[in-house]
Amino acid sequence: MPGFHVEHFGCRAARADGEAVSDRLRAAGLGEGDPSAAEVVVVNTCSVTAEADRAARAYIRRAHRQNPEARIVVTGCYAQRAPEELAGLKGVAAVVGNSHKALAPGIVLQLVRSGAAGRPGDGSVARPELVRVESLLAGSAASAAQVWVDDRFAHSFLEEAQVVPGAQTRPNLKIQEGCANRCTFCVIPQTRGSSRSLPIASVLRQVEGFVAAGGNELVLSGINLGRWGRDFSGSPDACEVGLLRRTLAGLVRRILDETALPRLRLSSIEPMDWDGELIGLMAEFAHSRNAGPRLARHAHLPLQSGSDAVLRRMHRRYRPWHYVEKVWALVEAAGTELTLGADVMVGFPGETDGEFEETLELVGELPFGYLHLFPFSARPGTRGWALHAERPVAAAVVEERMAALRALAKEKSRAHRERFVGRELEAITLNTPTVVADAGRTLGLTENFLPVEIQGRLAANRLVRLRVRGLNGEGTLEAVPAASAQGPAGSFAAHSYGGNIAVGV
Repeated sequence: MPGFHVEHFGCRAARADGEAVSDRLRAAGLGEGDPSAAEVVVVNTCSVTAEADRAARAYIRRAHRQNPEARIVVTGCYAQRAPEELAGLKGVAAVVGNSHKALAPGIVLQLVRSGAAGRPGDGSVARPELVRVESLLAGSAASAAQVWVDDRFAHSFLEEAQVVPGAQTRPNLKIQEGCANRCTFCVIPQTRGSSRSLPIASVLRQVEGFVAAGGNELVLSGINLGRWGRDFSGSPDACEVGLLRRTLAGLVRRILDETALPRLRLSSIEPMDWDGELIGLMAEFAHSRNAGPRLARHAHLPLQSGSDAVLRRMHRRYRPWHYVEKVWALVEAAGTELTLGADVMVGFPGETDGEFEETLELVGELPFGYLHLFPFSARPGTRGWALHAERPVAAAVVEERMAALRALAKEKSRAHRERFVGRELEAITLNTPTVVADAGRTLGLTENFLPVEIQGRLAANRLVRLRVRGLNGEGTLEAVPAASAQGPAGSFAAHSYGGNIAVGV
């Protein structure tokens, strides 16, 4: 059968979109393989920074050089933000913005079935017969690329096929799309539209199917996950689930009360969306039971800056003291085993030495287990673009500040992990590269989000209790199965793991 390849860029939610496209194409009978031999290459882009744009363009050019006959379909945030720019690149046959992402599998299938009629550079622009295109914009005169983009986002929510513990042991279930926060630095509202939620019945059906397939850990993800359910007001879903159930906390409770999912993990949630009910669920479900905590003791709260003045210029909805209150409430609820993560941006327009020192001081005071650090990147169409033109921070200053934060983050990450040496933790085993398995070790991830190498060879997707013996030079925990938890080998089916774990600094 014709082959395809999907290349992923960006966040966990974006990867879930790409995986959903792959699922649909496999279900339609297409084979999946290497981009150098694929008939269609799908590039699932990110546009959160200028570097993300550059990486996507570089990949498209490289894919065309390696496989000139391949038809390249570009989708994702960059495709929504600058479709004409991408349509002009050699080899690109179609650009599908997030507004039409749900139609992407049909567009790919039509390109495959149309044969040479859809090949880039032949001068034809054929309308796919398998999909109803609501907005078809002509590409440049030199391009035959088809472009599907508008600002209504009517076909944007690509509900995934049933998630199972296959290519990813711990798959993402994307339950929310879009964001309306309007932070001055962020292009996401333009590239993904306003918040939209997966109906609760669909979420519960996915969780039940995952458990039935032998899944042990599922990750709820979204572009602005804490906003799940807020768009149901006046809809059938609102009537069905009531006010309480239209919140993320209400959904999490239903998952934990009504399904047998062994472990649920929440991806990034904005600080002010950690309300009392959601924090209360941490206290209720995140403490050890016979099979370990059912709600992972891991919380990622984007910080961006520790300076009140910078947060106001960013148009963030919280102040530093709000953030501190949420952190300590979570620590009280989940215990000191909680692994806390955050995003921190350096060099926002006008950031002074004093404002950066406020960030450095706040980061030093809080019990972070890891940080994701980013230099500010001006995005066209945002207020940050104009602010950058008015008050840019010099590149050398940004790099100096990044280095200071990297050093602090590395120190805090190692200190957090060292606290668990000699203690027992729950973990899930991952698919292990051959070189590691041949050395008699298995890769895993603890329920509180720490990477671990386990002595012995274990099947993937197995929940185990471990005793931590130490840390290796890279900061990864080294552990052995705890005597009390060593059950029969292979009690779960082996599955491969293909996801990314962001546990470093």
